[in-house]
Amino acid sequence: MEYVTLNNGVKMPMVGIGTFMLSPDEAQNSCTHALSYGYRLIDTANAYVNEKAVGRAMKESSLDRKEIFLETKLWPSFYEQEDAVDKTLERLGTDYIDLLLIHQPAGNYIAGYRLMEKAYKEGKVKAIGLSNFNIEQIKEILDICEIKPAILQTEVHPYFQEKELKDFLNQEDIVIQAWYPLGHGDKALLEEPVFSKLSEKYGKSNAQIILRWHIQSGNVVIPGSKNPEHIKDNFDLFDFTLTDEEMEEITSLNKDKRYYISTPELLNQYAVMVPPVDEQK
Repeated sequence: MEYVTLNNGVKMPMVGIGTFMLSPDEAQNSCTHALSYGYRLIDTANAYVNEKAVGRAMKESSLDRKEIFLETKLWPSFYEQEDAVDKTLERLGTDYIDLLLIHQPAGNYIAGYRLMEKAYKEGKVKAIGLSNFNIEQIKEILDICEIKPAILQTEVHPYFQEKELKDFLNQEDIVIQAWYPLGHGDKALLEEPVFSKLSEKYGKSNAQIILRWHIQSGNVVIPGSKNPEHIKDNFDLFDFTLTDEEMEEITSLNKDKRYYISTPELLNQYAVMVPPVDEQK
């Protein structure tokens, strides 16, 4: 396993299991497999409605809680609820969260950030950050925050490398975390000739080559899967290293092509949408 040290000194694994779009049963099974394969980072969110299942998987593993880096995200409709963090802790069945993020720049996200800062000061959260924020929105947080965000979780993959954003984050000592690290399963990306060539050289899959590129680029990755073999393969990344030339060859694939487009209309929908967190199993 490789780690990154966040701007408050907390060590975070570079590879984790994502639970986006997984049902509670799927999330629990995926996390159980991941932890057994050596993963120590789990990513979930209020909006995924599977936090209870993630908590069960953690409890049922033989691991001490301190060995697992647990990450979740507050949803906009909860930003102004004083007990939102406590309710999140309750669902997860834990007394602290390693990393808590503002999920979307929607609704009163300043209030949400203040809520996270309070939880951080109280020791309920070890690090805080943002998800899906652009540079201007991050600057807004930096202008008002007492505790600097440690992570930005956003879409990053070889077709959408966010070079300007990464330069900005590097200057601010904020680590980037990639969701859709494999390009949302785009076959055109996964089957790029450079990945097939490197796959043959290193005896790895094309997906493993992409994930290794992320790690060497400084991107924390959270590929999601409910397939045990894929989960295992997505963690088998630490016995080879791409050369500088190979890294550059992959970097040259950038097309500024993203798969998720945020719009004001979408953010307005997020602000009023209430995930059925109380109904989750």
